[in-house]
Amino acid sequence: MAFMAVLESDLRALSAEARRRYPAVKDGAEHAILKLRSLSSPSEIAHNEDILRIFLMACEVRTVKLSVIGLSCLQKLISHDAVAPSALKAILSTLKDHAEMSDESVQLKTLQTILIILQSHLHPENEEDMAQALGICLRLLENHRSSDSVRNTAAATFRQAVALIFDRVISAESLPVIKFVSGTQILRTSSVTGDISRSINLSESFEQELGSGGPSPMRECMNQTGKLGLRLLEDLTALAAGGSATWLHVSSLQRIFVLEILEFILSNYVAVFRILVPYEQVLQYQICSLLMTSLRTNVEHEEEAGEPPFRRLVLRSVAHTIRLYSTSLITECEVFLSMLLKVTFLDLPLWHRILVLEILRGFCVEARTLKILFQNFDMNPKNTNVVEGMVKTLARVVSSVQSQETSEESLAAVAGMFSSKAKGIEWSLDNDASNAAVLVASEAHAISLAVEGLLGVVFTVATLTDKAVDVGELESPRCEYDQESTFTGKTAVLCVSMVDSFWLTILDALSLILTRSQGEAIVLEVLKGYQAFIQACGVLHALEPLNSFLASLCKFTINFPLESERMSTLQSPSSKRSEPVVDLKDNLVLTPKNVQALRTLFNIAHRLHNVLGPSWVLVLETLAALDRAIHSPHATTQELPTAVPKLVRQSSSQYTDFNILSSLNSQLFESSALMHMSAVKSLLTALHQLSYQCIAGASVVGPTSGQKLATIKFSIERMISILVNNLHRVQPIWDQVISHFLELVNCSNQQLRNMALDALDQSICAVLGSDQFHEMLRSGNDIPRGLEATEAEIQSLECSIITPLKVLYFSNQSIDVRAASLKILLHVLERHGDKLRFSWPYVLELLRLVADATEKDLVTLGFQSLRAIMNDGLSAIPLGSLDICIDVTGAYSAQKTELNISLTALGLLWTATDFIARELLHGSQMEDRIIVEAHGIPNPKNDVEKKDKAKNMSNEQNESTVLVDTVDHEKLLFSVFLLLQKLGSDERPEVRNSAVRTLFQTLVSHGQKLSKTMWEDCLWNYVFPMLDLASHMAATSSKDEWRGKELGTMGGKAIHMLIHHSRNTAQKQWDETLVLVFGGIARLLRSFFPFLQTLKDFWKGWESLLSVVKDSTLNGSKEVALAAINCLQTAVITHSLKGDLPMPYLTSVIDVYDLLFRKLPSYGGNTANKAKQEILHGLGELYGQAKRMFDNTMYMQLLAIVDLAVKQSIMMTENMEDTVSLPPVQRTVLEVLPLLQPAEQLSSMWIVLLRELLKYLPKISNPLRNEEEADKTDTSCLLQDTTKRSRSEISNGNSPLSPRNTSINAGSDTTMTTCIPCQAFMEKLVSVLIDLSLEAPVVEKHIVLPEIIQTLGRSMTTRRDDPDGALWRSAVEGFNRVVINEVNKLEMNNEMELTISRPVRLRFWKEVADVYEIFLTGYCGRALSSNYPPVGTHNSDESLEMKILSVLGDKILKSTIDAPPDILQRIISTLDRCASRTSSLPIATVELMPSYCSWFSLTCLQKLFSLASFDEARNWNSTRSEVTKITIRILTSRCENILNRFLADENDLGAYPLPIARLEECLFVLKELALLKIHKETASVLPLRKHLMRDLDEDESHNHQPHLLVLYPALCELVISREPKVRELVLVLLRLVAKELSLEKVPQTS
Repeated sequence: MAFMAVLESDLRALSAEARRRYPAVKDGAEHAILKLRSLSSPSEIAHNEDILRIFLMACEVRTVKLSVIGLSCLQKLISHDAVAPSALKAILSTLKDHAEMSDESVQLKTLQTILIILQSHLHPENEEDMAQALGICLRLLENHRSSDSVRNTAAATFRQAVALIFDRVISAESLPVIKFVSGTQILRTSSVTGDISRSINLSESFEQELGSGGPSPMRECMNQTGKLGLRLLEDLTALAAGGSATWLHVSSLQRIFVLEILEFILSNYVAVFRILVPYEQVLQYQICSLLMTSLRTNVEHEEEAGEPPFRRLVLRSVAHTIRLYSTSLITECEVFLSMLLKVTFLDLPLWHRILVLEILRGFCVEARTLKILFQNFDMNPKNTNVVEGMVKTLARVVSSVQSQETSEESLAAVAGMFSSKAKGIEWSLDNDASNAAVLVASEAHAISLAVEGLLGVVFTVATLTDKAVDVGELESPRCEYDQESTFTGKTAVLCVSMVDSFWLTILDALSLILTRSQGEAIVLEVLKGYQAFIQACGVLHALEPLNSFLASLCKFTINFPLESERMSTLQSPSSKRSEPVVDLKDNLVLTPKNVQALRTLFNIAHRLHNVLGPSWVLVLETLAALDRAIHSPHATTQELPTAVPKLVRQSSSQYTDFNILSSLNSQLFESSALMHMSAVKSLLTALHQLSYQCIAGASVVGPTSGQKLATIKFSIERMISILVNNLHRVQPIWDQVISHFLELVNCSNQQLRNMALDALDQSICAVLGSDQFHEMLRSGNDIPRGLEATEAEIQSLECSIITPLKVLYFSNQSIDVRAASLKILLHVLERHGDKLRFSWPYVLELLRLVADATEKDLVTLGFQSLRAIMNDGLSAIPLGSLDICIDVTGAYSAQKTELNISLTALGLLWTATDFIARELLHGSQMEDRIIVEAHGIPNPKNDVEKKDKAKNMSNEQNESTVLVDTVDHEKLLFSVFLLLQKLGSDERPEVRNSAVRTLFQTLVSHGQKLSKTMWEDCLWNYVFPMLDLASHMAATSSKDEWRGKELGTMGGKAIHMLIHHSRNTAQKQWDETLVLVFGGIARLLRSFFPFLQTLKDFWKGWESLLSVVKDSTLNGSKEVALAAINCLQTAVITHSLKGDLPMPYLTSVIDVYDLLFRKLPSYGGNTANKAKQEILHGLGELYGQAKRMFDNTMYMQLLAIVDLAVKQSIMMTENMEDTVSLPPVQRTVLEVLPLLQPAEQLSSMWIVLLRELLKYLPKISNPLRNEEEADKTDTSCLLQDTTKRSRSEISNGNSPLSPRNTSINAGSDTTMTTCIPCQAFMEKLVSVLIDLSLEAPVVEKHIVLPEIIQTLGRSMTTRRDDPDGALWRSAVEGFNRVVINEVNKLEMNNEMELTISRPVRLRFWKEVADVYEIFLTGYCGRALSSNYPPVGTHNSDESLEMKILSVLGDKILKSTIDAPPDILQRIISTLDRCASRTSSLPIATVELMPSYCSWFSLTCLQKLFSLASFDEARNWNSTRSEVTKITIRILTSRCENILNRFLADENDLGAYPLPIARLEECLFVLKELALLKIHKETASVLPLRKHLMRDLDEDESHNHQPHLLVLYPALCELVISREPKVRELVLVLLRLVAKELSLEKVPQTS
């Protein structure tokens, strides 16, 4: 093994070294090597003495080399347990001898060997061996010839030996192993709080180790090891006292070294002294005596005893004694503490006092030590108050800085020390520092120790207080504050006693340091102390210390000018901190100290919010000052001063600091939600007190008024913040907050009032708008039985929220305050009106009283609130309050202060009725559902009987509820109607008109929801009385013109506002009201007429309405008349279409119209005309909707009214100069006539209608009149079916024609002889007549159609008398339409002859032929007079002439018509006559003829050619054949005449040229002859030879031109014409003749 090899190597080295001079040693080494090789383990070596002996032999030689080798090998053997215990004495003897050698290496080896022996199994067990071993160390230590390294090693070896001995005592006596680190040995942390925390942890571990084995009783018996340790302790004590050690055989030793050993034993082996009585006695009687003697300062000490190291050791030992053994050594520790405190008073070196202060500081930062000392001494009446004395001593040291000449330098140095400590840097002076700097540093060190000691006391109290809270002896500051509570816990009583003992001393010292110091680190430490102590006082309910520390802390928060002179420190809660008088315009600087103090204050307030109680006012005064500083533009923050040495200054942005402080300020009050209610009330009380103190100052103008206002504003804002953050429990604090706001409102200062009013607004809105209040209401909707208190609480809260507004309005006479209260109410209703349930009576009562106010502003504000309720909050108002709400709305409608409010309030009444009606409908639906459920089919199952029973009970309850609600809603509606009726008679037109509109709008919109009873009440109590009143007032009101409001004066004359002429009299205003009433009734009748007919006595109401309508139309203004007429029309027209109109109502309306028309002419004018127009429009619309209800009598009455309207209009316009423009009534007649088409059952009335219209058009004296009358009798048979239908209708209930109606037609002719309508009426009537005639049934139409054609022809002839008139043009257009329509129908329906007799058709065609003959020959293509219209009109007339020719030639004569041949002959002859105009005139006349005349003649000639030609595209029929036959005869004759006349004229003129018209006519004829091809049937009528006719008959083709053969002689004559074009055309025609005769040249064949 390695050990054996190393040992053999050492033996070889030993043999080599002793080879020359010490052969015995050499031989022994060689022998040992051989022996060693036979051994295998250290235990075998221990039993073989040869190995050990050779090493001892080598040491006995006493040479350095051999001794070193020998001692090294001994160490190895002992370390590997290769030495037997019996060899200990020999080894110790050898070591003793070597200790006397002077070689240093040998001495060091010796000390190492002794230490190894003490650590091995060879540890001496008896006193002699242990004394010998320890003596070797001490002799080397005390030997003056020993080197420093040897002495140091000896000292270390002895220390380790002592530790090993006492460790073996602990082990042998079975004592707990306890290691306690003293306060001087604790590595000081960066802060006192860190030292406290670490000492707490170490003391807890110490207590746990001491009690881990259970309680160990004191005992006197000890084993050998214990006794050996005791002997060692006694000798060490004797040596420390300057005596000799009997057991160790040492006469003297350095006292410092011995004291150090004793301090080590005292601090590390506490269990030995606490459990073993002999050790305790040594401690009490010997060690304490030694320490007391050493502590004395009034006697001469030996040189060593007066040195600082010795003093330090003595003080450390005393500290350990006090710290660890004060419980058992009461008297000794009391003496020690007294002596230590006395040292600080004596004139001793500064270092001595610093050492004592370090000890005292150590006691203060150790919570356990301070606690034990206070319990054993201060709390024991028999003992001295050592802790109190200790605190006072430290405070005296701190206060001594005031008397020092270098106080500023010392304080700066103290700040530097704390700053270095905070950064973990050891503070030190420069190497070249002067003596003065050293003195300042020493003084600063002493002050720093004192400050840390005081802070240690503070933190100890705080720590013990927290511990008491943890164990339950004290309540947590988070718990509710109980001022009456008492403390009985041991720790709690201790803390209270400690606070009472030295709070004032600590406050004075710390406030002095805080005042004089500027260093950031020391300020932070002191402020932490403030915070800790104040928190402890708060938990302990130490009110006076709490307030004093708070007042002191607040003094350091804001640096106001001369603040120290104006602030007083509070000693009790009754004393007040004076508010500094500051002008914020001065620059206000917040130093880092101020900022940190404020943060500390915030921390305290957050921590102790539940226990501050009356002390809140101190905090709030400071926070108010902070708030002013934050909002001041002159406030800034300051960097750390540059005068502080060795500090790293940190600058911070003022905005960051202010933002942080502002945030902390806000968070404090936001955290009130976490406070107990008593704490919240205390906070509010303090805010109230703070505000109240400033009210008087704010009302007086002065330098402090602004500051006082800012403080009050702060209080108000914070109250609101508290309220907002405590919405979940707002009721207990509501009255407290609001009462102060109301108190401020009564102040004379306007700014205060405004702030209070704004705060009141915010508070109410915040509570009502909170989710908590909403949840409370929602949870209170369904309140079970037995929990009525919950609803009562909700009601109480809500009423308490709204009541302040009412109180504010009635308790203050200021208009501004009242207006502000109403504004607040408006805001509340706009934002949160839907959440109110129980406070509506208060709100409505207030608004009702406001309506009677004389101030316009108040009324306006009150009405705005009402409008918010009516528009958005009706659903939230309970049913019981709706009537009040309606009454309030009526009050605002009736008030005379502001017209617009009255009008808008009426609109709100409409909103109310809409809501009520909606609820009424819902109630009726519920009632129907309940009735259905109540009468439903019962369930046959037996197991649901209980459910049915419960359901029936529920239905009964619901039904009763619904019926009650229905009755209530009906009452509400009637209350609204009553208000509207009263307002309908208001003297202000705008109000009554709006009331009328609202009433009828309500009835129309919600009438379907009203019952019959309600409708009867409405009609007879509200509607008809309102109609009668309006009619009466319109008839009896004054017609005097009103003068507008006086606006001022100009030139001594008053200037009045202009009033429009339509409303400048009372009568006109009432007319407007009456118009609205008529309109409302019309809407009612339109919507509910069928239902109203079922009401009782409605016919009487209808008759009264007709009477008012007649009177209003005849006597009223235009607007009234029109409204009255429209009222009737609306009812009958709307419901006649639906079939809901009974006949009596219809006939009554027509009778009224008839009566009005008969009476209205005597009241001529614009009003009468408008009324007539309206009646006519109504009649037309009425007939259009109710035509199925009309019979012949009613229709004749209708026509009579129209006829009367036309006649009256004609008579009224006879004296008017303007005979061209169309009168309004006649225009209306024209508009209405198309609507009067007789219905199917009135087909016989078509004849009457059309003949009535013909009366208004020009007539012609016709010799055929008698013939026509005869024809009428012949056509009477055609009316048999119509007559039968009419008779059947009469038998079905239609009354016969009345004499009045039948006399209309009789007198019409005579009337028209003197009454001629204007041209405009006749020209428009033509189109109306044509339209109606085209719509008439076939039979009736053809009866009147000849008369229509005749009348149109007469109208067309007016062209001569009035060529620029439009009548003849309209007649031409109408004539064309009628003829074309007949032709088209003939082509489409060939069965017309079955229903229309031949004479009727012949008469029709005769009239048509007459019109064409008269108009074409007499009025078309003629030369124009000099006053003819312009060219544009002339062109249109030519187009019209061409159109009538086109209709005749292209449509009529080419269609299949039933006209007889003689009629056809007449019509074609008419065309021929028109075509012959150019050729029949003399040459001289032709030259003067206008071009359009010749063009008209040519057009007629072209029509003849067209009629004679054969067109394969058209169907060939008998009519067409007949027309061509007639035409070809006339055409050939006309062509021959034209050609002969052309040749004759040419011969007569000779060399003169022919007129252009004549030449063009000839050329046109020649060209058309060349193109003309006729049918063979047409050719059959030509005068040709038989053989030629035979050839045509044999040819089946129709491409022949036999007409050229007839004209051949004339063509031959034209060959000699001088006109080349004529000769060319004649040549062409002759060739066609040759072709027709088959005379073409035949080609010769070969």
